[in-house]
Amino acid sequence: MKTKIRPIENEYAEAVIDLILTIQQKEFNVPITLEDQPDLLEINNFYHQRGGCFWGAFIDGELIGTIALVKYDDKAGAIRKMFVKKEYRGKELFIAQQLLDTLIAYSKENGLQHLYLGTVSILEAALRFYEKNNFMRIEKKALPEAFPLMCADNVFCHLTLNQI
Repeated sequence: MKTKIRPIENEYAEAVIDLILTIQQKEFNVPITLEDQPDLLEINNFYHQRGGCFWGAFIDGELIGTIALVKYDDKAGAIRKMFVKKEYRGKELFIAQQLLDTLIAYSKENGLQHLYLGTVSILEAALRFYEKNNFMRIEKKALPEAFPLMCADNVFCHLTLNQI
């Protein structure tokens, strides 16, 4: 099973929505809907046109993971939509790590110095993953003013790129 990670655009919106909503709603019971995430219907406009990117991880042509970068400042970006199908998680396949490494490399190549993210406290494994990758938890009030907040997020992290 070879994983391919590549930028994806609006033509994958249906597969992206199915993957993300299934994980959010069914697996983790996060009270969030498609209406709360209009960016999923506008991947090109929301991510690519602003200087960010939206990547998909594929195995045998199936979308099995996503990660996205919202570039909201010349030097800073927000990580969004980091999801991997349950059966593809874990250290054996390293899909989450490959997705994050792809986003970090892109961020460095494009002159970003800071990455931020918001998540929900019930996603404990995700928080451990980010902390293992040198992200530091920060208070909501420490976020940059321009950070694009999501209503469900209650835990926030920061990574300074020139320190890794």
